[in-house]
Order: sequence, then C-alpha cells, then structure tokens
Amino acid sequence: MKLQGDTIIVATRNKGKIAEFSHAFVPFGKTVKSMFDYPDLPDVVEDGETFFDNAFKKAKTVGDALGLPVLADDSGLCVDALNGAPGVYSARYAGGHGADDANNLKLLEELEKLRLGEDTEQPLLSPARFVCVLVLYDPITGEHVEAEGTVEGLITSEPSGAGGFGYDPLFYLPDHEKTMAELTLEEKQAVSHRGDALRQLVDKLKEGQD
Repeated sequence: MKLQGDTIIVATRNKGKIAEFSHAFVPFGKTVKSMFDYPDLPDVVEDGETFFDNAFKKAKTVGDALGLPVLADDSGLCVDALNGAPGVYSARYAGGHGADDANNLKLLEELEKLRLGEDTEQPLLSPARFVCVLVLYDPITGEHVEAEGTVEGLITSEPSGAGGFGYDPLFYLPDHEKTMAELTLEEKQAVSHRGDALRQLVDKLKEGQD
C-alpha cells in the first residue's frame, strides 16, 4: 500500500496514542492529525466482536468522511483468569468510555473475587496480554493494511508509574521489573503491543513505497 498525500489522520482523541503514532510516522515525513483537529466528526460506535472489526470500522468511517488516509486502532487487555476479559470492552469495562481509574478498579475487584478465602498477602498477579490491531485505510484507493501486536505480562494489585494510560500502571513486565506506566515512551514502543503493531505496519508501508 502506497501512502497518499502528506497527511495521515489518527482516529483517536487519546493523547497517549497520538504521541505514539506521531512518533512512528516521523520517518515518512507525514503530518499526523487527530480527532482534535476535526471536532465536528461524531465518535464511531465500537460495536464489533473483534479488535479488527472495531479498528476497520473507525478507519473506514473517518476516512470516507474526510477523504484522507486514516489510521485507527482497537486495543485491549485480555486477562487469563477472567477468560480473556475485558478484551474488546477494555475502554468501557466500568461503563464509561476511557475512565481509566474506574476500569482499573473494576479489574482489581474482579480478580480479587477469584481469590476470596485465600490466605495470602502477596500482590495479586495474573497472566495477561495487551493486544493491538491497527488498520490504515485509504478512501481514495479503498485499500487497507492491518497489523496486530501483543505483549505478555502480569496484572499486579500494586499499581505503579505515572506514564502511559489505561491499564499501564497495573501491567507488570517481569523482564523489565517495571509496569508499563514506568517506561519511557521509547521503552514502551520497544516492547508494547502498540509498538509491536506499529513496527509491523511501518515495515509493510515501507515495502509499499518501494
């Protein structure tokens, strides 16, 4: 897929994601804009059954409305002990969309229910993974390119770190002995699910430019 024009829209109002996406497109010399630049566009209802469904719907809806290439993502946290929840409902796990503190609290409450009666003072740890699916859609050609990234970790009951967003303060990376929220932006992109997906997407785009 060959990138058209000099502008790419990222279909999000999440400032953390905007920073990560903008950093990734520096090598292409593209201007990255977001939904903050187009406040009149309505939010896209994320009612898909998979991460791809939601990402593609956002990219196509916004791309067709603006006539510009749009990058959209859907990502979430899948916790083994909760049978993959919150999954595609990660951003609205506690009811409101993007309510990070409430989502984190509910996650800990749901995990705490599973160990009621256990005699332990250890931090709550449960295997989990972040999943990110990216879709870049070009309304001019109707083409799209997708990439999926994952990162494995543990959920801890002792949140730590002021960086990142979402469930990052609870997502512990054993190899780094830090939570995702304790990493710098560069460190996070090197290991995160979104960084993984971005690298795959960038590689595919570079191939398309040749």
